[in-house]
Amino acid sequence: MGYRAEHISSREFYDYLTGETPTGDKITIHDVLSNEYLVVHEVAEISELKKKGVSINKYTVMKCLDRVYEAHYVAAEHEFDYALSKSDLSWLRLRLVHARGWLDDPCLPKELSRRCESLIREYSKRGR
Repeated sequence: MGYRAEHISSREFYDYLTGETPTGDKITIHDVLSNEYLVVHEVAEISELKKKGVSINKYTVMKCLDRVYEAHYVAAEHEFDYALSKSDLSWLRLRLVHARGWLDDPCLPKELSRRCESLIREYSKRGR
């Protein structure tokens, strides 16, 4: 895929996915591990955080929320690109519907809402 992921230990992966979130994420570790696109997303998200020197544990999301949102959008791009590389437009469209809900997230930093809108707009065009 051309993405250089940081080394992520199994403990870091588990703790990050099972840690507390302000939005009460509905995606479970089982959901992630049973879907290659979500695995790509989470590996990229954790890698982006590690590249910024963020410690990965059960408290990462709550302590570094702005950085997590930034990493989330980078990870979404990699996930969406991966779906496009596999010509899986149905997955991309499903995730774009989900992504529109990100704009309603009360924790979304205002300065990142434009980035989210741009991401949705760009991949909506590419997923036609």
